[in-house]
Amino acid sequence: MNITLQQILALEAVVSQGSLQAAASYLHKTHPSVITSLRKLEDELGFALFDRSGYRTILTEEGRLFRQRSRSLLVELHQLGEQAEHIRDGEAAELNIILGDVTPKAEVLQILRRFVEEHTYTGLNLYFENISGPNQRLLAGEVDMIVHHIDKADPRYEYKDFCRVPVVPVVAPGFLDMPITDALGYSDLRDYTQCIIRDTGDTPGDNYFVLPESPHITVGDQYTKKEIILQRMGWGHMPLFMIQEELDKGQLISIEGSHVRGNTVDIVIARLSGQSHGVMAERLWENF
Repeated sequence: MNITLQQILALEAVVSQGSLQAAASYLHKTHPSVITSLRKLEDELGFALFDRSGYRTILTEEGRLFRQRSRSLLVELHQLGEQAEHIRDGEAAELNIILGDVTPKAEVLQILRRFVEEHTYTGLNLYFENISGPNQRLLAGEVDMIVHHIDKADPRYEYKDFCRVPVVPVVAPGFLDMPITDALGYSDLRDYTQCIIRDTGDTPGDNYFVLPESPHITVGDQYTKKEIILQRMGWGHMPLFMIQEELDKGQLISIEGSHVRGNTVDIVIARLSGQSHGVMAERLWENF
């Protein structure tokens, strides 16, 4: 079957403009050329597109069904043209972003959602890594940006401050066989299982708050770690935004004090400094 784009466009113009004459004007074609396109299309299809028994241009039932499908083709063609424009203008087809293990994902995803709504032809590849993983991937040039903590003194990074995340040592009620007081120390926790996050970096970085002499349960993400602690299988440090509700309900208890410390992590949006980042990467950067 030899159906041409010009025939499809002629059909759509006649229906949308209401008449052959209006369609010809809309397409900047002559009236006879539009009629010829429609007749050739009908010959290819083997059925009439229009009911020609009256004065008005009305689709037959077969014509209505065919036009419904052909409109989908025109929409896809329009989208293909828009995507070609994005490619021509140097706009990346996809961006790679890593969210770190203590990054508040809901806040980041709200920003990313607005970006994808405005830039439908740029795909986002989101990765979730822990501890030194995000930094190593960025410095190796494997991703466009990370939302994580960095060494702000390192000149290899360009960054924007995003938020500050308190990290709190917690246990479930009944996990410790001792009173929880300000005098509690790490030596008191030595015989208790500590739940820690697995570092996804190729070269493991610093192990924050890890007691090397204690038994450990190692997990791949903060959500599993939280559940381990809730089930009284271990204790550990957790981002406050993930456990605030459980603290308020008494399902978890902070053991932060003079000796067992928490800390506050500066979360930033970071990319490589002194690099050409591309049109879409720059637009995403500006969204933060």
